[in-house]
Amino acid sequence: RRKTSVLLDASEYIKSLKQKLQELNHLLPVEATAQKIVDYDPMPKLQVEEQEEGFVIKVVSERSCQGLLVFILEAFGELGLDVLQARVSCAENFSLEAIGNKENNEDNRLLDAQVVEQVVSQAIQNWREATQEL
Repeated sequence: RRKTSVLLDASEYIKSLKQKLQELNHLLPVEATAQKIVDYDPMPKLQVEEQEEGFVIKVVSERSCQGLLVFILEAFGELGLDVLQARVSCAENFSLEAIGNKENNEDNRLLDAQVVEQVVSQAIQNWREATQEL
């Protein structure tokens, strides 16, 4: 009789472990998806510094950001910035450091670091939306 009781207890314990395992298996896909969202690189980092005759614009991301350079250059054109010097890397990550001259600004609005940051930031947002549609 005692052996039967031990076997029944062990059987119940195994059933409860199986049930817990099934519950955990149902949770895993949700946790894996949540982890992918956490690991996803956020918007590229943008920094704009005003200098005497222009701006230093830096954009950095941990991923390659295919096509982002085009959006940023279009923003420079919209601002009327002449790019005097630039260093760009788009291979394993994205890195842009550009010096833009504001003297030939055809737009009548006052061009300062905040305006440049807003326009380039909007270009980055537009790029992100365009690449998410693909």
